[in-house]
Amino acid sequence: MEFTGIFSCKNIGLCLAAMKYIIYIYLLLFAGLTAVAQESSHRTDNDTPARMMVKGSIIDVETLSPVSKVNIEIVGGDYTTTNTAGEFMIKARIGDEIVIRNANFETKYYTVVDNQRIRVEVRPNLQEVQLDDLEFESAKSVVAPRRSRSESFDQYMVKALMIYKKDAGKAIDQLAVALEVAEAGDVGVHQRAKAFKVLGDVYTHWKQYDLAVSNYTLSLGNQYSIDVEIALAIAYYNSNNYQESITLFNALKVKKSALGKLQAICEGLGDALLATGNSQDAIAEYKKSEAIAVENNRLSDATRLNAKIAEAYEKSGGKQEAINFYGEALDLSKNKNSETATRVKVQAADFFGRNQLYSEEIELRKDALEELTIINTDSISNSDAITSQKQNYKIANAYVAQQRPKEALPFFEKSIEEAVKKEDLIVEKDATRRISELYRDMGDFDKAAASYERYVSLVDQDYAKKEQEIAQASRFGKEIAEKQNLILSLEKDRELNESRYQLFLQEEELVTARNTRQQLIIGALALVALLLMFTAFTMYRSNKRQKYANNLLALRGLRSQMNPHFIFNALNSVNSFIATNDERTANKYLADFSSLMRSVLENSEEDFIPLSSEIDLLKKYTMLEHFRFKDKFEYTFTVDPDLDVDTFEIPPMLLQPYVENAVWHGLRYKEEKGHLHVHFSQRDKDTALVTVSDDGVGRARSASMKTEHQKKQKSKGMGNIKKRIGILNEMYDDRVEVTIQDVFDNGEGTRVTLILKKE
Repeated sequence: MEFTGIFSCKNIGLCLAAMKYIIYIYLLLFAGLTAVAQESSHRTDNDTPARMMVKGSIIDVETLSPVSKVNIEIVGGDYTTTNTAGEFMIKARIGDEIVIRNANFETKYYTVVDNQRIRVEVRPNLQEVQLDDLEFESAKSVVAPRRSRSESFDQYMVKALMIYKKDAGKAIDQLAVALEVAEAGDVGVHQRAKAFKVLGDVYTHWKQYDLAVSNYTLSLGNQYSIDVEIALAIAYYNSNNYQESITLFNALKVKKSALGKLQAICEGLGDALLATGNSQDAIAEYKKSEAIAVENNRLSDATRLNAKIAEAYEKSGGKQEAINFYGEALDLSKNKNSETATRVKVQAADFFGRNQLYSEEIELRKDALEELTIINTDSISNSDAITSQKQNYKIANAYVAQQRPKEALPFFEKSIEEAVKKEDLIVEKDATRRISELYRDMGDFDKAAASYERYVSLVDQDYAKKEQEIAQASRFGKEIAEKQNLILSLEKDRELNESRYQLFLQEEELVTARNTRQQLIIGALALVALLLMFTAFTMYRSNKRQKYANNLLALRGLRSQMNPHFIFNALNSVNSFIATNDERTANKYLADFSSLMRSVLENSEEDFIPLSSEIDLLKKYTMLEHFRFKDKFEYTFTVDPDLDVDTFEIPPMLLQPYVENAVWHGLRYKEEKGHLHVHFSQRDKDTALVTVSDDGVGRARSASMKTEHQKKQKSKGMGNIKKRIGILNEMYDDRVEVTIQDVFDNGEGTRVTLILKKE
């Protein structure tokens, strides 16, 4: 048959090779479709919609006024800003996402569905923490660390600075406590400004630029610093709020305090201008910054700035100028094995690659690889453009572009080796795919298929890793948000007061613009109210002073009554000795009495005396009474050793009437010999306890045994004491408390308990 020859031995190999090639082509097509599906599930190269002009406006919903200088950006595309009428025009495709950013309101997102005019309403930020008490306590319990009272603000700051590059959460916790322990007054203002500045640095390091903006703003609100203002302008740029960054940098340029910072200001302004497409103005600012760097012999900065100037020229279409400035940057970086020099080489190599100058690109990347073996690369992450795996990968791509696949293969393999070592799945995956394509083009289908299988496996790993990273980023974002809310809550009261004050000022300005007369009336009423308040306060203070003076006079009057009463009772005792013709005893009694009177007079002008002095006075008095009534009672004084009698104070002669009462109205009427016990103890560090107890006839029986004349006479001593205690407690916040009770159930015996508190 005619078909027999087709299956001859000679043609079987060709058929198998053709089938293998077809299968491989199918696999590659399937891989291509898979990659495209992962990158865009709704678009292909053949159905990319055409760009159209989209118009819109931004309106403040509260004032219904247009908002100017709003950043309008297509994700991965064009950029523009709103004009003074709040309007904008930008080229976009259906399905593109428009990002609307401004520091004064929350970022808005809009997906283009047609070419109809867009109207976006925004609401200004109030910069207040919207947490109710329950949510705040919950967040506080989750993120607030325990703190030691012995640790200072500076110690918490040092801890935060030591760990913030490794653990953002713990660093923010330390800064939260630092804010909590910040002092009051000017020192506290300085400390809060410092803490919020470091918070901004932490958020900047972890690329949380919106939070960095908030904290730099809080730092400036507490205390101005030119360095913080520059950091804020850079944070605006990093958060894509380019207009705010440009405005702030322009304001900084004219400040006298910014003279020493002009290099950083001009460079930052150049970055923001370049991001908005204003290449020429960006170049001018870069050149100013570069001139300052050269003048101050900062060659590393000059190298970096020349590379930025070259980049700006490239974006403006000045290819030759870009080549010249890249050359200038490379000349400055010669023989300098530094990270800056390496970055400049990589940046220049990228430029040469984009312009198909592959030989120059390859040479620069090889130089960069050599430098990477010398400099410290520990702080360089896989996302950085200068990693060794990316340089090997791009060298291989340059060789492929030159149709030199055999020279490209070793560099692809080296990039895979480096990527595996550094766990860079993206480079490993891309390099594996490119090797598969090279083997396919070289006709080595077995190696191509093996590489492709490895590529498919890496795609799955990369997808799983990205899912994990997204979950981690979500958790990290939630944790950071909770911690930031906690920190802002520490400033909540102060910010609320400031907000109310600002709102009050705004309302005052509106009232002035609408009705001057109404403002005058309000001012007059406010003045009257202030006068009334001042008058009321003055009257209150005057009354309080008068009452205090009256109390002092009353105390002095009571003390003046106390001394004659005491002297009168003592002289009665002397009189009793004289009446019994006991002259010697009377003389002895008078000597002891004079010693007692000297102590009484020494303390008579004081509101309070040490408890030790009162104990000495009371012992002298009790000794005199015992001298007279030896056959009626014995007495004991006990003082607990733990009681510091010199630190507690007591009104003078406060205890004497109670002892006198115990002797004259309790023990004197007892048929057998009684006992008087005065005990001093300490209840706690601020409270002393004094107990005067006797086993006399008791209060009820004593009252029944009084004569008709005695019943008509009121006890001046006890009444005096009650009045003194009442006045002293009113003046000194209840420092003395007295209770009197019977000792025995049958009504005999009396116990007076006096509680004395420290001031």
